Amino acid sequence: MDIQRTYKFKYQPFNRGGNIKRKRMYKTMDSIDLQIEVTPLPFEEMADSRPGESSATIRERVIRARQIQEARYADIPGIYCNAQMNSKLLARHARPDDKGLAMLKTAMNRLNLSARAYDRILKVSRTIADLEGCELIQPAHLAEAIGYRNLDREDWAG
Repeated sequence: MDIQRTYKFKYQPFNRGGNIKRKRMYKTMDSIDLQIEVTPLPFEEMADSRPGESSATIRERVIRARQIQEARYADIPGIYCNAQMNSKLLARHARPDDKGLAMLKTAMNRLNLSARAYDRILKVSRTIADLEGCELIQPAHLAEAIGYRNLDREDWAG
């Protein structure tokens, strides 16, 4: 019984303010667009000799996506890319179809995501669609963007 009291007493000061720290961490993490937990790559995948996509190919795709965005926002002063969209522009340019909305609703509820995370998912999915040259956001684009909110999950970082 003394051990339990000592244990509680010893570690109790570390628990003080835990909720405040957690809230600060959540706000910080919520403001980051892409959140990915990187796990070690298995040796088999590192040793795989199949060539991946070249940097030049990726660069060209990014340049095309930026050109699409510049053209999309040409009439709107101060807006040059998807990351700068406000809620009005999100409704106009990043509106998913019904299937995508259902997927997003499920993710919002299961992952307990914030309104800020919702907007960021839409912006990132719009960018993914631009990278693929798609005019409309597809459910696959939303799924990828939701996956990039990996660290929003409640079980991450305790």
